[in-house]
Amino acid sequence: MATRLGLGLPQNHQYDLGRDVPEVARTAERIGYDSVWVYERALFPEPATQGLYGIEGLPWPDSYRHVADPLVTLALAAAATERVRLGSSVLVAPLHLPFQLAKTLASLDAASGGRVIAGFGTGWSLDEYAASGIRPIKERGQVLDEVIDVCRAVWGPDPVRYHGRITEIDSAAIGPKPARPIPILLAAGSRKARERLVEHADGWLPVGMGVEQIASQWDALRDLAAERGRQQPIQTVLRANTRYTAKGHQGEGRQPFHGSADQIVEDLLAHAAIGMEEILIDLQSSVRDAEELKDVAAEVYEKARAAGL
Repeated sequence: MATRLGLGLPQNHQYDLGRDVPEVARTAERIGYDSVWVYERALFPEPATQGLYGIEGLPWPDSYRHVADPLVTLALAAAATERVRLGSSVLVAPLHLPFQLAKTLASLDAASGGRVIAGFGTGWSLDEYAASGIRPIKERGQVLDEVIDVCRAVWGPDPVRYHGRITEIDSAAIGPKPARPIPILLAAGSRKARERLVEHADGWLPVGMGVEQIASQWDALRDLAAERGRQQPIQTVLRANTRYTAKGHQGEGRQPFHGSADQIVEDLLAHAAIGMEEILIDLQSSVRDAEELKDVAAEVYEKARAAGL
């Protein structure tokens, strides 16, 4: 079976949200992409109180200064398309009230005819948690657990009952229901996060930082699933954060998914070979505007399929 390909939607500063998101989504569907995707960055602290991913001294990219709301972006894409699935890689789940997030995703799935993929992560930004976190950042894992449980409850049959640390539902009818069971995928790097995925989620959302690293993490995740007796297959959607340049990257030290369309395709093939079922190609940060985004997306897709992906 061919590896599915997804495209990141335009959420950054150089795009017109109302015009470019529907147009890029329609174009992705027309080209042949299987899915379109969003990510979440709530704010850009200035000056930064911590480095990117919490790593001291690592600067935040300028593209994070302006990131459109992921759920609004997905709604715009849903209204403009008929076939492509609508995914998040990732929503920082503990920045959202569990009940409202479950209700919004159910409504989006119902409206789109069953196309939503709920990709969740815990996040890492102290400033984002200070602005909008439901609980302190040290409790982010517990909040994510409750988000997953509340989603399963709200999306399930009525009457809905749930009693948690944040959410209290005594007995209620809650609609609309999703058009079909919404898959929950998690960004899971640590042992604890992998345990949560194996026990409670449908799939994994790794970030493409190199074939060897992803293969090692994938082996560890499958070993844990076997150890815990999981029968359900683990879905995989790899996020490929690209740095496209028409001339390509010359010399040694090329980072994964950095370079020309041919070099990006080379990396897509390598990651597909280790068992990634779907790869999300996010081009938006390294192109000028929506027109270039559509052109590069078409070139990468066509070359990937011609190469046998």
